[in-house]
Amino acid sequence: MARRSEGVPQEPGYIPSQTPDDKLIYRRAGNGEMVGYTPAEYGVRKDDGRGLVKPVNSSGGLLFLAILITICFGGMLYGIVQMALTDQWHILGEVWWMYLLVLIPLFAGWSGYFKERRAEKLRKARNLPRPVD
Repeated sequence: MARRSEGVPQEPGYIPSQTPDDKLIYRRAGNGEMVGYTPAEYGVRKDDGRGLVKPVNSSGGLLFLAILITICFGGMLYGIVQMALTDQWHILGEVWWMYLLVLIPLFAGWSGYFKERRAEKLRKARNLPRPVD
């Protein structure tokens, strides 16, 4: 039976469905056992995505990538300053869209790092091993 409204008695044996935050993600841990993680404890995607290159999903690797993308974006900002100093604004008119495209991996890199770092702290608080897949 479905829940009607607050304060109305429920049918006998009614069990409310779990919210998505309460559902566990069961994955194999580093020691080989199956462990249930909450979505916040799981962090970023751990599988290989069936690609040729295994993705980076540790907090250290994500931090390295985020810093690398930030340095690239800083180089692009340096280019804007040089265009302003040498009065070559016509170049910026041709490549302005590249600056918007670089913002996407910049924000994705830092959000992935913070998500995995938070997941590491939550796993450490519950004494859970890191999921491997």
